[in-house]
Amino acid sequence: MWTDKQRGIRVSQEELLCKNACGYYGNPAWQGFCSKCWREKARTAGASRQDTRPSNDGTPLTFSKFEVKKSNEKGRRINTMRRLFWGGPSPPKRPESSESHANVLKAYQSLEPGDFTGFLKILRSPSSQRLQSRCTAFLNTMEAYHDLPVQKLSDLVQDFYQSFAEYFSSFPEAQVTQIMEHVEKLIMTRLHKWVFCHDSCDDEQKDLALQRRIRSLNWITPQMLSVPFPDKKTAVTADPFLPAITAIIEMDAKRAPQDKLTCVSKCSQHVFEALSTSNSEPANADDFLSGLVYVVLKANPPRLHSNMQYVIRFGLPHSLMAGESGYYFTNLSCAVAFIDKLDGPALNLSPEEFEGYMLRQRAPSEGKRQQVASDAQHLLEELTGRQEKLDQGMDALNMQLQTWVKAVHSQLDEATAQFALVQKEITAQAELSQVFSSSSHDASPQGDEKDESVLVFTDQHAGPQATDC
Repeated sequence: MWTDKQRGIRVSQEELLCKNACGYYGNPAWQGFCSKCWREKARTAGASRQDTRPSNDGTPLTFSKFEVKKSNEKGRRINTMRRLFWGGPSPPKRPESSESHANVLKAYQSLEPGDFTGFLKILRSPSSQRLQSRCTAFLNTMEAYHDLPVQKLSDLVQDFYQSFAEYFSSFPEAQVTQIMEHVEKLIMTRLHKWVFCHDSCDDEQKDLALQRRIRSLNWITPQMLSVPFPDKKTAVTADPFLPAITAIIEMDAKRAPQDKLTCVSKCSQHVFEALSTSNSEPANADDFLSGLVYVVLKANPPRLHSNMQYVIRFGLPHSLMAGESGYYFTNLSCAVAFIDKLDGPALNLSPEEFEGYMLRQRAPSEGKRQQVASDAQHLLEELTGRQEKLDQGMDALNMQLQTWVKAVHSQLDEATAQFALVQKEITAQAELSQVFSSSSHDASPQGDEKDESVLVFTDQHAGPQATDC
């Protein structure tokens, strides 16, 4: 087993949490903040820029003018959201009866977890026409205004999530989360082609840069990352991290953010499984992050940056702020940030050695070559030993087979000899039967002549004794 004094890439639990100490997971894409704190910080920064902006005549805005402008801005946002939800500048007042509202809530309460088809049936029912109209109007408006900056589109989608969730405010939090996951899948599956890798951002260029960066680091070995790997005594037929590599590559084929997060979760779980089979000790957070870095380097997933930004911008906030999916996604973000800033000291290499590897001017170190040669020699010896055992077994089997063949031939010869004797006896009996048969047919009908011939035959063979008598 490859070991090191420092196991894995060290990232403490505090470094994974939000800088604002809110208890949720942070993310390098949000400068270490969670999605909620990052949005609040962005809005506060935007409001402060508006406060300090001078008026047209060069004098600062007074407090009263600022309040008027703030009120107008708020009214404009309300009208914009109404237009997004209802498809018109002034939504009609369609009061919903308490009985109808209760029937809708009852239908959604009976929804099974993960039953997206059942959710669509309830949404298309007449009792849910109001919610269906909101979704349809929002989708149509988003498609019509898809040329807006991607951050504006992200804010609109997040505001829609929040507005839609308020309809189920009386439900338990877990049930609201389940319903909103269906809403997210419905909305983002339709909007994926409009907002993924948007023209207003540089996601495509960053994807290419990240792929080139990962491709230039394909010389990194598990030992350099302190990834626990199977030792010589463990029989391994393939890379134990192959299922994790497959799962992270599949992320690009999904459309809904939660489906992409599911691929990240599967990849992370496979990493833990591979670490548990490769290491006698339980896998810790450092081992997991090291293994995840190794998987990303081996997989080089397509459009990784765009997929992660898509989840960040349009995924449900709770999926990234807490829970298993939030933990795994935060570690994936840390792994990508580590790869982007990877240098020699992080791999226990000198700057010259690291630069030599990057420029393809260096081969693996002598220790690495010896380790690879030793592993290959051990594998060759093991295969040779197995071949020798197989040859010995085949020789023993051939000897035993030859013994059986000789015994069969001996028994066959004996049976053939017995058969020849029996055949001879049968032939003699047949000839004797034929003689007796012919003798009986040639006999004379007169009894005297028969007696005389018999007497003559007897006298001829009697000899002198007969004469003497």
